[in-house]
Amino acid sequence: MEERDFFDEQPEQRTHTMTCPHCGQAGEYQLGWLVRRKKPQVPRGADERDRARFAKAQSYMVRRDDMVGCKNIRCRKRFEVIGIQSVAELQEAAVGPTENRAERIKAAFSRRSQR
Repeated sequence: MEERDFFDEQPEQRTHTMTCPHCGQAGEYQLGWLVRRKKPQVPRGADERDRARFAKAQSYMVRRDDMVGCKNIRCRKRFEVIGIQSVAELQEAAVGPTENRAERIKAAFSRRSQR
């Protein structure tokens, strides 16, 4: 089995505060992330080795955007995203109602982006 069989993938947009290195103006930028959440059960047809890999697997996010354009109308230069991890693990507690799960994920991610 491949790793993608263990996860459900979903693209998401997250807002981050970044500063343009050219003009020095801070702004809110939307970055695209690919969120991979671990499935609740081992996929069918898994052998013992696949079950062991599934037990160790964790939910995580992969940043899709490496460059953003400055929002300053006078600058508009593209710059590289610096200071935000390209891969971030998701800290999930026990599965509860969906709105609580979304709040927990958002809170876990906001703690990581401020470091």
